[in-house]
Amino acid sequence: MKKSTTGSVSLIFLVFFLNQNLNAQSEKSFSQEIQNRITSVENSLRHWTKIKGQPELTLEERMKYYHVNGISIVVIKDFKIDWAKGYGWADSLTRRPVNTSTLFQVGSISKSINGLAVLSLVQRGKLDLDMDINEHLKSWKFPYDSLSKGKKISLANLLSHTAGLSGHGFPGYEIGDTIPSLIEILNGIPPANSKAIRSEFEPSLKYKYSGGGTTISQLIIQDVMQQPYHQFMRKTIFDPLGMKTSSYQQPPSAANKNLLATGYRSNGKVVPGNYHIYPEQAAAGLWSNPSELAAYVIEIQQSLAGKSNKILSKEMATRYVTPYNSKYVTPYPDDEVALGVFNRKVGNERYFTHDGSDRGFKAKFIGSIEHGYGAVLMINSDSREILEEVVNAIAFAYKWKNFLDPDKTVIKVNSGILNSYVGKYLFEKEPMSIVKEGEQLFVLVNNIKMQMWFTSETEFFNLEQRANTRFTKDDQGKVNGFVYKEEGFETTAKKIE
Repeated sequence: MKKSTTGSVSLIFLVFFLNQNLNAQSEKSFSQEIQNRITSVENSLRHWTKIKGQPELTLEERMKYYHVNGISIVVIKDFKIDWAKGYGWADSLTRRPVNTSTLFQVGSISKSINGLAVLSLVQRGKLDLDMDINEHLKSWKFPYDSLSKGKKISLANLLSHTAGLSGHGFPGYEIGDTIPSLIEILNGIPPANSKAIRSEFEPSLKYKYSGGGTTISQLIIQDVMQQPYHQFMRKTIFDPLGMKTSSYQQPPSAANKNLLATGYRSNGKVVPGNYHIYPEQAAAGLWSNPSELAAYVIEIQQSLAGKSNKILSKEMATRYVTPYNSKYVTPYPDDEVALGVFNRKVGNERYFTHDGSDRGFKAKFIGSIEHGYGAVLMINSDSREILEEVVNAIAFAYKWKNFLDPDKTVIKVNSGILNSYVGKYLFEKEPMSIVKEGEQLFVLVNNIKMQMWFTSETEFFNLEQRANTRFTKDDQGKVNGFVYKEEGFETTAKKIE
């Protein structure tokens, strides 16, 4: 945990943080019971497990550690918002604090609300999830080629990232840039700053995340409904849910100017112009705040329970959060792709969830599928790690069943044994290394360095990954690899040198 190098820096930050706490509390006073839960969350940030004997992590410390200017948090309990608070600065230059009304770019969470809108049109008979997308498209047609192998792409493919399309994400455009049309983006024609959205392999073969596919669904909505996307979303989603300031309008409305957070990179520098513009609205263009996005989470939970149908019926809401097909494997063993959200299993509980990332902004929501609890978080920073730590703190404070592993006792392992583990390994066909620094071992993979904590002479874990790992030996007693176990997933890594 990083510490300030001088007492004056610590004092300045303390005064700043206390001022923001007071500002947040001035918006709404909480009962003592709720305040106790808030205090627990603020003082128990953690990874998926905690090492026994290590001190608790505080929100103040982690915001400082990750250089996070501002964070806005909502906790959902019993199908309603339990509390909402903002911390830090929406804009550090003007000393404008984050409050519960501050708007953030939510990145790919835009796809979840887009999926909700698509299913509402399916429910109304305006769209067909299984029909060839070119049957819906009017202003542009998807150019099938030999890579699609004669198979047609459906709306369900677009929403579940199983269309075999290019275009993982979009960088956005700086204020003052010439903004391309949707068709220019899909064709990769200047002023578009991304490549054309085309087939990379046949649809319904496997999972491959594609913001490009979501952008096609945006054009389908515009073509079928004959109105600008942001206007359709206002009338269809935001007005019924009371999401008054949330908007897909790009650039954002001048009426919301004083509510917009400023985006910051990981090095603390401001995003030029304060934020980027995303004409790929359905994929990355939503501005919202946690309180309003929580209205969406709660509505889905209520619909799943058969208690509300403002947008979707119980049957259609169930289809929305249900894995599209379990054969489509995402990069995360516990996640299965649904129709705009991911279906995540943690312990015996199922959640619908999505993360978001735009330039200078990160966001996350998670909602229980069978019960009325969850959380929504947004930051104006590129440091997404704090979001997981806060969610874990919420799970700890609210006793989410099986969401966290019990605290772990770690041991010190003999230096000679540690030396036998050092080397290069092949993990899921990808190279990785284990290195020794002093008397500590670290995993190095994709330029990421993670400390190894041992619970026995052969078993270890990393705080960054919810997995348990055990080294293996050959018949001669020489280390030949390790077994990696994550819930629902197990694989073996081979030591190659």
